Amino acid sequence: MGFSQAMLVYVMAYYFKIAAGTEDVGLFYFVSYVILLIALLNLHKIIRILGKSNVFYFSVIASIVFSFLLVLSTPSFWGIAVLMLYIISINLAWVTLDVILESFSADSRSGRIRGLHLTVINAGYLIGPFLSTSILEKYDFQGIFSFLLIFNSLILVFSLVGLRNVNHRFNVRLRTRDLLKKVFSKKDILKVYYLAFTLDFFYAIALIYTSIYLLDRGVSWIQIGTIFTIMLIPFVVLQYPIGFLADKKLGEKELLIFSIIFISVSSGMIYFIGSNKIWIWSLVLFSTRIGAAMLEVLRDSYFYKKIDGRDVDLINFFRTSMPVGYILAAGISFPLLLFFPIKTVFILVSLVALSALIPAFKIVDNKCEKELEA
Repeated sequence: MGFSQAMLVYVMAYYFKIAAGTEDVGLFYFVSYVILLIALLNLHKIIRILGKSNVFYFSVIASIVFSFLLVLSTPSFWGIAVLMLYIISINLAWVTLDVILESFSADSRSGRIRGLHLTVINAGYLIGPFLSTSILEKYDFQGIFSFLLIFNSLILVFSLVGLRNVNHRFNVRLRTRDLLKKVFSKKDILKVYYLAFTLDFFYAIALIYTSIYLLDRGVSWIQIGTIFTIMLIPFVVLQYPIGFLADKKLGEKELLIFSIIFISVSSGMIYFIGSNKIWIWSLVLFSTRIGAAMLEVLRDSYFYKKIDGRDVDLINFFRTSMPVGYILAAGISFPLLLFFPIKTVFILVSLVALSALIPAFKIVDNKCEKELEA
């Protein structure tokens, strides 16, 4: 799934750009993630009726259908609509997979479990950008969507075998209003939710605008593929060791603070880069992903130590940070770019990341194994 996802996410904004004829493509992400947010707030109701695995299967089947329709279409407003539906369906599959994983996760090992899970996902992501940009140059978007169709079909077959015995249901009847009351009563979950939102805001800006910005500067797709592949190395190298360190030695709090500062500083640096040299862009984007890789595993480790596998409603809410991040990133950047150059969005990311230091300092740290043994 990580490999399949990486084939599209780094070129998706370019599809919107050529289909709509504008660089300011945030509106399409905004609409997609508003619909996804509504779906996630009600996902626990669907899981209660159908079960976790069935919701995952239906989401993957939907992504296969939309992949097929995209193969048949050209960049157009019809293609934009189908691609938006694909975004919604594949993200529902990711969240449901997250719910399934939590059913088998021990709280004391959340850092290691989440670290390994994210390492496997990001190992798939690592070769996706280079391959997708190469396919795009040779076969255009039909090549990308054909690849997605094949891989999503393989994912469905694999999951039908691997997940056939884990169709747990969520038995509690809970309205969206009741869910929000439950969340607001848990202060530490709210604080880590803001940290999750900060990371997803960063991802949204990075995925929507980085490739467009580099193309505008004259960097080729092949060069972008190389830069992005190097950029993603920290996700494969760092996440399991950081999760292990949080479990065993430190807890998450201090590492969270460090990762937020790292994202803020490195993202702000992008605004000031005047060179087109591959090694410079590889280095600065690599730096942003050191902070992002750390924050990703630590936010998950912290959150999943606060809940258990029965809290499907809380997991679904926690994952709304992704559509909320995209909604606000697209909603703010759309008017911002009417008046300022595209590189201004990286200063915006830096400021949003800095704001996350407030909840990061206030959260109550989880006790690591070293502290529990003392």
